[in-house]
Amino acid sequence: MDSINKLRDARAKICEQLSQVIVGQDAVIDELLITLFCRAHAILEGVPGLAKTLLISTLSRALNLSFSRIQFTPDLMPGDITGTDIIEEDRSTGTRNYRFIQGPLFANVVLADEINRTPPKTQAALLEAMQERQVSVGVIRHKLPDPFFVLATQNPIEQEGTYPLPEAQQDRFMFKIFVKYPNFKDEFEIAKRTTTLQTDNIKPVLQANEILEIQNAVREVPISDHLIRFTLALVRQTRVNEEDTPDFIQQQLAWGAGPRAVQFLILGAKARALMNARTHVTAEDIIALAHPVMRHRILLSFPAESDGITPDQVISQLLEETPAREDELMRHPRFQKMFQ
Repeated sequence: MDSINKLRDARAKICEQLSQVIVGQDAVIDELLITLFCRAHAILEGVPGLAKTLLISTLSRALNLSFSRIQFTPDLMPGDITGTDIIEEDRSTGTRNYRFIQGPLFANVVLADEINRTPPKTQAALLEAMQERQVSVGVIRHKLPDPFFVLATQNPIEQEGTYPLPEAQQDRFMFKIFVKYPNFKDEFEIAKRTTTLQTDNIKPVLQANEILEIQNAVREVPISDHLIRFTLALVRQTRVNEEDTPDFIQQQLAWGAGPRAVQFLILGAKARALMNARTHVTAEDIIALAHPVMRHRILLSFPAESDGITPDQVISQLLEETPAREDELMRHPRFQKMFQ
């Protein structure tokens, strides 16, 4: 109960602060908080002007964490984000020593703005930071602060001069979050707020040590063996080279999701359960997170892309054809063979 109260209070306080600046986008905010509480990273994809950058910078202020914004450009080099060694001379002795100058990655919340605008060499510099939470410069490894939270943004409509993220790097992100246009009511409020004199008063409501406590509490939430099997069933069915893969998957996918999809679905479901004042995971938690966890981990076949099919449509069909109830799942002949 203590974990539930802590996380629920934290969510309410953060949302209260964000509401001073951000209008609507409740689903996006919840998915960002789940990412934070799971000690993971996320990609936000949306057209310009939807306040992606503002949302992330405001979140860092509400969390009382150090914040760094990296504007990714075609000429950005790996050393520009990780940091570099410089030679420093001691004038009294004449000796020269190396000193490491930290790059913008050394912050608790890192906004990688327009990540698909920088070449693969610089994109790859994020891999070690995101996975190992350290950067290597020369032969020296430098640990990053904890908590460490990378939020990347990308624009889906500008393709000229961009470098799509490789699958290996996309897999490091827990969620791919779609930021959509606001509804009429929210856009009316945005227009009203942003065209008058207004000031915000964002107050820090969560400290670094409290975030670490919540991250540990999330991992302690129990999940039944049935729901682990259900998660495995969803993910393993996307793998076209596995036996008993559904026909529509064979036709529409060229590549499926890996083990990280299973791990992030379970972790995300645990965080969502706590956020909804429950001490146990339900199938609804896994179903709710299937799209943001899996949409960037499956690769469409050429015929499917030509027909205008999207990854979200494939995931929706997969959810429809996978029984969530234990008795139905275990009696299904296709899954019986899978679980052997």
